[in-house]
Amino acid sequence: MAQLLTLVIADLRQRIRDKSVLIFAIGVPLGLMIALNFVIGGAMNQELQKATVAISVPENDQLGQALEEMLPQLGIDIEVTAADAEEVHELAESGDAKLGIIVPDGFTDAAIAAEPSQLDVIEGDGAGLESDVVLSAVQGYLDRVGAAANAAQAAGELGIQPDAIVQEVLSSQSAVSLTEGQASSEQLDPSGALVAGQAGLFLMFTVSFGVLALMEERQNGTLARLYSMPMPRMFPVLAKAISSFVLGVVATSVLLITGGLLFDVDFGSALVVAVLIVCAVLATTALTFIVARLAKTAEQANIIQTMLAMVLGIAGGAFVQFSASGVIGAILDLNPVAALVRGLGISSGGGGLSDVGAPVAIMLGFAVVAALIARLVPDRGARG
Repeated sequence: MAQLLTLVIADLRQRIRDKSVLIFAIGVPLGLMIALNFVIGGAMNQELQKATVAISVPENDQLGQALEEMLPQLGIDIEVTAADAEEVHELAESGDAKLGIIVPDGFTDAAIAAEPSQLDVIEGDGAGLESDVVLSAVQGYLDRVGAAANAAQAAGELGIQPDAIVQEVLSSQSAVSLTEGQASSEQLDPSGALVAGQAGLFLMFTVSFGVLALMEERQNGTLARLYSMPMPRMFPVLAKAISSFVLGVVATSVLLITGGLLFDVDFGSALVVAVLIVCAVLATTALTFIVARLAKTAEQANIIQTMLAMVLGIAGGAFVQFSASGVIGAILDLNPVAALVRGLGISSGGGGLSDVGAPVAIMLGFAVVAALIARLVPDRGARG
């Protein structure tokens, strides 16, 4: 074991001296996260601001008054100001109201008679997402009024008082409501998913340095000399795997901690996160054994590893979260990067070790299957 430890320490020293390892394992992903934080960080976590609405309703207009009473019940921070039509225009144009609504005279009578009627809407300075929410609610209300008008007209033909239909509209629930909720216990918010996905993607590249070093030593004859030394033949390869594992754990931990600070993401229990990182690194390190068996040269190993990293990283949600069902969904769930992101989502939602059992099982299972495949695949490099 002393010989194995010596090989691991020597390989780690060599990897640390190689600036490209630090650049691609930590520098590049951190730079990408920082760039994304500046470019889309604010847009990814938009919060609704206070909606200021000025509304003009004719006196004794039932439907207009019902609309005015509905607005404060939308479930968002909203300030409704009653004013006449001229003041609504002034408030919207000055920016004191982000949205102005003018209910025309005879709005209720027109609705009962199923005659055309139109609300005037003025978007003020600073109108944003919250104004769109209000407009959606208003449109939903108007849709109900239109449906009730058609029903009232039919009721009149049958001898039923149309006012009864209108009253039903006024007493029914609001067409649109909004309540603030939380993400699913297995789903990170967009910022958290970006950080976790990027960490998983670049983990694939980090562990690949061990494979590349192994290929280089095989090509320049160093590996043959190590095999001739009085130690188990598996030690040189195992040392590369262990050093890759250590680098992967350190780099992924740094990325998650730094990314969490940049994007204000809390991934939950440090113990749970540590277990997830170890399992993810085990899975990706096991995958490198297959690459080492398939590739004859360092160039081939780099190409294969890059392809695997991009496929698993992108499918796992390094940039965009994918959702699918059926066979495709089952395949995506077996992706170790996706399992890492899912596990971090559970941890972020307050889950413990028992709650992340499924993602952990997927990553460990992936590691076992990859190791078995590596044993069965002929070693092309050794024969080349």
